[in-house]
Amino acid sequence: MKTPALICSEAFGAFLHKHCPVVAERFSPTPWCWGGRLQTLVCVLLKSRPPVTYRNELIRTVDGGQISLDWVDNRASVSYPESSTRPTVLILPGLTGNSQQSYVLHAINQATRRGYRCVVFNNRGLGGEELLTPITYCAANTSDLECVVRHVKELYPRSPLIGAGVSMGGMLLLNYLARKRTEAGMVAGITISAPFDALKSSDSMEEPLNWLLFNKYLTRGLCGAVTRHRKILEKVVDVDYVLKARTIREFDERFTSLLFGYKSCIEYYHDASPSKKLPNTTVPILCLNAADDPFSPQNAFPVSIVQSLPNVALLLTAHGGHIAFLQGLFPQGEGYMERVFDQFVQAVFEHPRDVKKACGIQDK
Repeated sequence: MKTPALICSEAFGAFLHKHCPVVAERFSPTPWCWGGRLQTLVCVLLKSRPPVTYRNELIRTVDGGQISLDWVDNRASVSYPESSTRPTVLILPGLTGNSQQSYVLHAINQATRRGYRCVVFNNRGLGGEELLTPITYCAANTSDLECVVRHVKELYPRSPLIGAGVSMGGMLLLNYLARKRTEAGMVAGITISAPFDALKSSDSMEEPLNWLLFNKYLTRGLCGAVTRHRKILEKVVDVDYVLKARTIREFDERFTSLLFGYKSCIEYYHDASPSKKLPNTTVPILCLNAADDPFSPQNAFPVSIVQSLPNVALLLTAHGGHIAFLQGLFPQGEGYMERVFDQFVQAVFEHPRDVKKACGIQDK
């Protein structure tokens, strides 16, 4: 399957083919980098890092915590010189990611080139800020994202807002859009390599080779964040026990589930999985996934659910790994993933009436 499979309604598909021609392109991965694991690893090692200068803002939450936002205001925008109406892209990084990840930098590079403003929502404790309360983040709890969207909309009420979630950030975005329905404050959403079923994702990540290459590394990153904020977190969890976790599932059992009031990790994973919540979403959504993604296995893709929805499109490639989708002999710069992001965001911002009509969305 070199040509990606686009699963969506006929009307949404027609809109995407017209305004996002990349969805109909043949996707040929880097010749020496076919497998999903290799794509994922090579991307981390080789991907370039476009220079981005942020303006940091710390906002307070109702529970006394704080969230770090990294802004690229794009005041030099020629297409949208008026700040109050300049379209805004809100970026949600992955599990242990923040505004410094290469995929975030590339997304910002794409969006600012089009004249848009960007803001990165760093999950609590990952943006370099102090953790003021013993609460971090999880894929199921959307309260911090609600706080961020509310803040952005208060600053720029006339600016259209798109949410872009990567990996766990995509899970969080989909859960938010399903929970808020018509009150999401966004005109659209796009996810890249988002797992749709947390339990199936966990099972895949615990396969021996995936554990060795990815799970072990991510668990170490999660434990590192706990160590950095040990003083405040040891008030609510047994930090030494948490730090002995060797898999993401063990970490979630000992830390995340406990912190957010779940009876078990299974209960948390069920709540965090967005696939069955997709029918509750009301804005246009494009989800890009690869069949060989070790983090998000193909058997978890909500194909039958998406087929019945007017506003959700699932773009599936045979290859591409996790947040990779590398092309060309020397895949350091922009590739397929960046083009999908760029074209969809532009299509929604530049053709708002057309995308609403395609997705059967009525103006308020």
